[in-house]
This record gives sequence, structure tokens and C-alpha cells, in this order.
Amino acid sequence: MGEIAIIITRTFVLYFIILVIFRLMGKREIGELSILDLVVFIMIAELAVVGIEDAKDPLFHTVLPMVILMIIQIGLAYISFKNKKIRNLLDGKPTVVINKGEIDEAAMKHQRYNLDDLLMQLREKDIKNVADVEFAILEPSGKLSVLQKDKNKKNKDKPETSHLPLIMDGVIQEENLYKIGKTNLWLRQQLRKLGYKEIKNITFCSFSKNGSFHIDLNDDQ
Repeated sequence: MGEIAIIITRTFVLYFIILVIFRLMGKREIGELSILDLVVFIMIAELAVVGIEDAKDPLFHTVLPMVILMIIQIGLAYISFKNKKIRNLLDGKPTVVINKGEIDEAAMKHQRYNLDDLLMQLREKDIKNVADVEFAILEPSGKLSVLQKDKNKKNKDKPETSHLPLIMDGVIQEENLYKIGKTNLWLRQQLRKLGYKEIKNITFCSFSKNGSFHIDLNDDQ
């Protein structure tokens, strides 16, 4: 009976410790968890199971590795927030799999993402025709973000300007500029007209369909 009471107590204690750890690690939806998040969560869960089953082992031996994993996770999250290259390395980066109604098979192959998966996710968004898609972006979490073509636009030969990010963490996204038919020089000239001379001070910049920029500056500036 004593051993059962110990197991029950350890279960309650570890349950609340895990709740606190996950709260400290931040809020993210299950579908938005990165590979790194999943690895940490699985390791913490395995540690908790072992800690509950082995009632003779001091609880501290289970809690300490959990705390270390939490510190590692929070530290890497902070570093990746400050450095886009690290973020891409840890979380991966979005991949455009449909560009102006055309499927990018090379990008899909690189991500090991097949046509059945693509069509299924398009159907979930009530999109039946690939030609109706301006851009489809496969997020690092595996979620598909879709921007549909404007069916009511008057000039169908004119490329539609998307909301793809043009600057992220002070770095110009050359690939996205190319996709909307603009150049690095054009972007710098437009930003100078608006009074933004230092690209590195811009955290995020996108260009809307009506010709206006959305710009967020680095809070440290």
C-alpha cells in the first residue's frame, strides 16, 4: 500500500511540474510545434514515466533533467528569435509549393511532400483547382498556408502582389522579391522614400496589393 501511495504522490507532483515547465516554454498550438519542440516534449514525457515507475529513485533525479531541457529549449528559442539563420536551422523555413497556379515539384520533392498531401490540404480549405491558387506555402509545422487569386481583378495579365515577407529580421528576402516581380534596388528606393535607410533596423516588411508597405521596426532601435 505504501508503494502505491508513493506512485500516486509522484504522479501528482510530476504532473504539476510538467504543467509549469510547459507554461514557461510558451504557448504554441499542437499543429505549430517544431521538431525541436516535439523532441523536448517527448523526452520530458519519457522522463516523467520513468520517474513514476521507479519509486525508489529520488524524484530530484527526474526533475533535474526536465529543468535542464526547459532551460535548453528557452535558450534556443531566445537565440532563434534574434537570429533568422539559427531559426531556419532549428525550425526550418517556409517553402512555396505553388507559385501563381504552378506546382513547384522540385520544392515538394525537397520537402518530401507529395501531391496527395497537397491536394488533401487544398480540399480542406475548399480549394478544388490548383490554378485558383496564387501562392501555397508549406510552413515548417507542416501546415499549408494558401493565398488565392483575385477572381474579380480587372487586369488578369498583371501579376497580383502578394503578402509574402520582403524583409525578415533585417534581411531582404530575395526569393520573395523575385516572386512579385520586384528587385532589391526597387525595395531599397521605396523604403528610402518612406524614411527607412537602414534595412537591418526593420524586423518585418511586406507589400500589399494596394501598393502600401507594412513595416515593423526592431524594438531595440
